[in-house]
Amino acid sequence: MNRERDSKIPEMLHKYEREILADWLEQQQIAFTRRSDLIKDIDLQAQSREFLSLFSEAAQTGSFTDTTTSHWQKIYDFLGALSRSRTEQGFTPSETATFVFSLKQPLFARLRKDYSRDGDGLAEDYWNATLLLDKLGLYTTEVSQKSREAVVARQQQELLELSTPVVELWEGILALPLIGTLDSARTQVVMESLLQRIVETGSAIAIIDITGVPTVDTLVAQHLLKTVAAARLMGADCLISGIRPQIAQTLVHLGVELGNITTKASLAAAFAVALQRTGLSVQSRTEGKGSGL
Repeated sequence: MNRERDSKIPEMLHKYEREILADWLEQQQIAFTRRSDLIKDIDLQAQSREFLSLFSEAAQTGSFTDTTTSHWQKIYDFLGALSRSRTEQGFTPSETATFVFSLKQPLFARLRKDYSRDGDGLAEDYWNATLLLDKLGLYTTEVSQKSREAVVARQQQELLELSTPVVELWEGILALPLIGTLDSARTQVVMESLLQRIVETGSAIAIIDITGVPTVDTLVAQHLLKTVAAARLMGADCLISGIRPQIAQTLVHLGVELGNITTKASLAAAFAVALQRTGLSVQSRTEGKGSGL
């Protein structure tokens, strides 16, 4: 005899759906993972009602032990969307998984009532329900974790973009102040930001200021050279400012050659050079005045 055909779970879910939903909502309300600050009761009720409805439908139309069939696809789609949404709201993977795991107690309580005289049937349905809910709960954890990783990656990208502002100091002169470590990923963002601004402004000179870069080693120097080369291909010459004594000593010790790139100790000094190359200069307001007093 096929015990799954004799399972009382599909019929029980259909017949007692309202009672199970009420008990399930009560379990979620008292759970230590309840996040009333992130989700309203009305939204929690709507999500629970929809999940239980889909769960009941899948259990009645498909195999209760094989969730790879198309009958369970709606359940996975729902849980995937819920996990991603809750991750965006700030739920942890375990808090999201508890949404599914908390259904166990009301479901098992109903099974004990219906199987009061059939210990074997209770044990088998209990085990099948446990496996199924564990599988669905772990699925929400996987989706939540991937969603969290995607959020972190997006935030890191946004921070990289925010940390590489390209400023127009003067007409035809750009400045790119760098703060923090310059690695391969950030170099790509720096290049894209700088080249985009060169195109937008038509600037002929770009100053890359590394005053805020803590250390400059061979790898960082290579990243700087790549950025300068890319800017030159766009028709803009680059100056590097912020070369402190310790950085100069390090570069000499490592044998790093910056080629024919003009370097200056400060952004102000590099800006003065840039002005000269564009045929401009900074003059005191008192200079050039006659003694017509």
